[in-house]
This record gives sequence, C-alpha cells and structure tokens, in this order.
Amino acid sequence: MDFTFDEETEQLRARLLAFMDEHVYPAEPVLKAQLAERDDPWSTAPVVRELREKARAQGLWNLFLAGHPEHGGVPNLTYAPLAEITGRSPRLAPAALNCAAPDTGNMEVLTMFGTEEQKRRWLEPLLEARIRSAFAMTEPDVASSDATNIATTITRDGDSYVVNGRKWYITGALNPDCAILIVMGKTDPDAERHRQQSMVLVPRDTPGVTVRRGMGVYGYDDSDHGGHAEVVFEDVRVPADHLIGGEGDGFAIAQARLGPGRIHHCMRAIGMAERALELTCRRVLDRVAFGRPLADQGVVREWIAEARVRIEQLRLLVLKTAYLMDTVGNRGAHTEIQAIKIATPRTVEWVLDRAIQAHGAAGVSQDLPLGEWMAGVRSLRLADGPDEVHLRSLARAELARYR
Repeated sequence: MDFTFDEETEQLRARLLAFMDEHVYPAEPVLKAQLAERDDPWSTAPVVRELREKARAQGLWNLFLAGHPEHGGVPNLTYAPLAEITGRSPRLAPAALNCAAPDTGNMEVLTMFGTEEQKRRWLEPLLEARIRSAFAMTEPDVASSDATNIATTITRDGDSYVVNGRKWYITGALNPDCAILIVMGKTDPDAERHRQQSMVLVPRDTPGVTVRRGMGVYGYDDSDHGGHAEVVFEDVRVPADHLIGGEGDGFAIAQARLGPGRIHHCMRAIGMAERALELTCRRVLDRVAFGRPLADQGVVREWIAEARVRIEQLRLLVLKTAYLMDTVGNRGAHTEIQAIKIATPRTVEWVLDRAIQAHGAAGVSQDLPLGEWMAGVRSLRLADGPDEVHLRSLARAELARYR
C-alpha cells in the first residue's frame, strides 16, 4: 500500500498551491468588495472571470471530469487532493478552475448521456465557462429525499415536451449567465417506480420559466455562486430532442450524476476543515485569557488534537473512495460514497464549531468565513440526499451480507 501521490498529482498540487498563494487568497477581499458593489446581485464578480483566465492558462481547468483528459479531467484519486486545496477558498477557487457545482455535475451528465447536438450546444460552452447551468430536481411540495416523489410533469405533445411544476434550491439559476436547466420530472406516472422520471434540457429563457426568488441558507444567499432559486415551470414547451437519454432514464441519470458530486463536495469540505483548523491554531496562540495563551488551555488542546485525528480519518476514507471510483467504477464504490457523504459534513461541522468557539464573537461575525462555512456544511447534510437516506441504504447493504 503506497500513500504517496504519483508524479502527475504532485506536479498539479504544486501548481495549484502556488496559484492559491499568488492569486486566490489575495483575491478574497477583492471578491468581498465586488459582491457589495455590483449592480446585479447574482452576477459573476469580475475577479472570478480574471482568475478563470489565469487558471486556464496554467492548465488548472475542468480537473473534475475524470476519464476525459481531452477536456482537462484527471482521475478521481488525482483530483481528490486538488479539490481539497480548492476547498480552502470555497467561494473562489472551485469557480476559478471551472470545477464548481452544479456545472460540474451537469457537464458530467451531458458527457455521459448527451447527444452530439446537446453536447455542441450546451456542453462545449460549459467546458469553456461561457455559460452557467442549473440542476432542477428538489421540490418544495414533496419529500425530495425520495426522488420518486417528484411531482413535476414532463408530458409528450407531438414533437415537444411540456414541463409543469415547481422547484426550489436550484443552485445557480439566478445568475444571468445561467443559460440552461436540467429538469427532472415524471413522463409516465404509471410506469415502474424508478422508470417514471426523465430529464429534459430547458433553456432558461424559454417562455413559462419563472425564476421567482432566491432562497437563503441560514440567512446566507450564496449570491457569489448564483444563489439558490425557486423556479416555476408553467406550460414550458421544449423540442423533443431536448430529452436526455430516453424516457424513464431520469432516476438512473440522477444517480450517475450525484455520485461524483458527493465526493467533490466531501473533498472540498476537508480543505475547509484544514483552513479552519489553521485559523484556530493561529488564534489560540495569539489570544491570552486568565493569564496565559488559549493554546495552553487543556480543553483547547483537546479540540485541536481531536480535529487533527478526525480530518486524517476523513481524508483516508475519501481517498479510498476516489481510488475505488477509478478502479471499479461509481457503482462499485457505492458503499464508500455513501459513507463519506455521511461522515464528512458531520466531521467538518464539528471542526468548524470548535473553530468558531475559539474565535469567540469574531467566529460568528462577517469578518471571518467560519459562519458562512458552517451554514454551507450543515446544508450539505441535506444536499444530494440527506444523511438518513444514506444511513438507511448503507445499513440495508450491510445487513444483506448476513441474510
């Protein structure tokens, strides 16, 4: 068993670490200022576009797209430590490298299931970051943790499909660069339970598409990522060739999309935890209470030691998952993907909680990113399937070995 990274990974890590130091970290205060000053509250900040040009010139582009080196993609085991590095600046780095959700998952869907025309029209501009996209699956009126509950309808009418329904927490849909939505709905409610759903491409400017409002996440609007929108579809008509795959393929496509997305989120969250621990260590060495540095307090030292142990455990599990995805495929790594989706948000939430406590009032203020990170990690326990769904499935698979 070899725990060292291969030569390609080491080279990319060195290049990305230098990019973070030279460009990303100095751009963080610039982004904050530009977000406060922009005319459109959901538009992409100019500094992000500048960073994209630099990242692309350095070959740090579309790294997430495993199995497609022609687009810049690298294996999952190579991408894992790179995504962790980008997680240290989650508002800037993933977007700068064109490795930000939901575009990543949508590009994977189009790569795997799109027709040549769909790829030409939508995948190519996404790969070049000329447009953004959204993935419309979650609904407010049903328990979306069970995707078979989805109530949005996709009805065939001659040479078209007509979409009706209401979605919410549709990330990126408020961004003016968002040109296309992948919408999941039911084409045949009488079919077998997992064959009722389909996915269709809906251009955002199609008549009947209404982006109603932005949804908050613990008070944060994630406007730098295009927000989380409530979107209504009223008699939205699109050509039949906008269907992705075939009728009834929607559930299977969703599972294929969400697997890699879950590991990407987990990789970035580990980077977030590492930076939070770094901030904590610097803080407690600097602050004095009751006559000695906070770092000399036993409870603080326990937090730091526990954080290091938990982060290392988490990283090993994520790297194992990435290795399995590369060697036996996403289906073969299903158990590990579920395990990291359960473990990562909980663990990082714990690290962030101690980091906030160590910083006192500053920890919950707008002067530090800890509060915003906590909101994001807590919502990750709902995104791409809540903890309980993964626990249920993981336990069922474990019990099946003994039946």
